[in-house]
Amino acid sequence: MSDSVFWILEASINAGQLDNLKALISEMIDGTKDNEPGALNYEWFIADDGKSLHIYERYTDSGAVMIHRRNFGQKYAERFSAYLTVTKITMYGNPSDAVREGFAGFAPIYMSPSAGFTR
Repeated sequence: MSDSVFWILEASINAGQLDNLKALISEMIDGTKDNEPGALNYEWFIADDGKSLHIYERYTDSGAVMIHRRNFGQKYAERFSAYLTVTKITMYGNPSDAVREGFAGFAPIYMSPSAGFTR
């Protein structure tokens, strides 16, 4: 098993914010790809009706998650919160206490590793 930490975030898109959200998504993807080498997956999925989305994020370890949290808070959090309402986060792996504290406001569901492998 690996040290990676990953999650699926589910959210509803606030009324009238889809276009603003799409612009933010592009900005966030570029910033994460260019400045966060510990981000392994950063994938956004929008429902066909444009009313909800899922984000799949996977990081090398809890340290990489904390770098992302810092960048997110400094650059994107205010707009993210204006465009989306988070409804659920399911987090996988063994996140550090600092990661758990950083996500506490979202009341995530934690899924600890049980069995398997990573290639």
